[in-house]
Amino acid sequence: MFNYVDLSIAFLIALISTYLLTFPVKKLAFKLKVLDFPNHRKIHKAITPRLGGLAIFLGVILAGLYLQPNHEHLPEIFLGALVIVITGALDDKYQIRPIIKLSGQLIAASFLISSGLIIDKITIPVFGLVDLGFISVFVTVLWIVGITNAINLIDGLDGLATGVSTIALISMFIMAIVDVQLIAASLSIILIGANIGFLFHNFYPAKIYMGDTGSNFLGYMIAVVSILGLFKNITLFSFIIPIIVLAVPIFDTLFAILRRAYNKENIMLADNKHIHYRLLQAGYSHRKTVLIIYCFGALFGCLAILFSNTNISITLIVTFIVIFIIHVFAEFTGLVLNGKRPIVDSVKKITKKRKQDQ
Repeated sequence: MFNYVDLSIAFLIALISTYLLTFPVKKLAFKLKVLDFPNHRKIHKAITPRLGGLAIFLGVILAGLYLQPNHEHLPEIFLGALVIVITGALDDKYQIRPIIKLSGQLIAASFLISSGLIIDKITIPVFGLVDLGFISVFVTVLWIVGITNAINLIDGLDGLATGVSTIALISMFIMAIVDVQLIAASLSIILIGANIGFLFHNFYPAKIYMGDTGSNFLGYMIAVVSILGLFKNITLFSFIIPIIVLAVPIFDTLFAILRRAYNKENIMLADNKHIHYRLLQAGYSHRKTVLIIYCFGALFGCLAILFSNTNISITLIVTFIVIFIIHVFAEFTGLVLNGKRPIVDSVKKITKKRKQDQ
């Protein structure tokens, strides 16, 4: 059973320690010259320290030492996290090649797989519980690397990756509590606390960025928590739940890959056509852009919670709603139909007409 007092204390330890540790980490980033310089693609105008993810990592460790969750895979999870943080820190400092970053992610994934922490089964309607067999390792690696990079790719505005990952983790925490998944709930709550502690420094205008150190660590940990909790759910569409929770970064990443492949561009090459850039180009302010994406993330999180505890008829309704919202979101951010927005524009016309009638 859950000890909510201990979970609350661990949350506060993660929050306060991350908030306080960010100050010395910021000084360390300046000393080591781990800095983010403005360029044609980036939004910020001033030199800003990176490496903020180190404070998040240390905050999580301190809260974990207090909570001391007991789980057979924790040593390998920690080793994988350490590799991810080191790889991210090296990238923040030296801008290492993508293949080296990928190697670090694969090494981290290998620790999990060697311990037996894999996505081995999923539940599909009609077929029931499906054993993935020999492809389980491939699916696990794809999920870990995919989510790690999805959080990294959405880290383009002040507080964006921090907030989106926090919203996803809150959804995971609620579902872990409902499903009595102690380890998933424990990891979620300390990650939430660390994120909020860092967000005080990272929300617009940011005084420090989490860098690849933070975005890779958060992506890795979210992937781990989802394997520990969400994929263990035995509801009708267990494999879709984590996808809904992480719909914003996942679909932003998928659209980026498809866009670059269609334009015959290097899919590993950064550009300024992600969701957040599209909203900025549409005229929304930095702060409003971040808050809009937060709202969509929260909406998907609520749908995932509903999705995880429904019967087949409601599941189908929720599925339709999710697909519809994804399309509206893609229209809203100009990711589909060459920028045309038939549904969004129709809603605006109806709203405008109602206001005029009143």
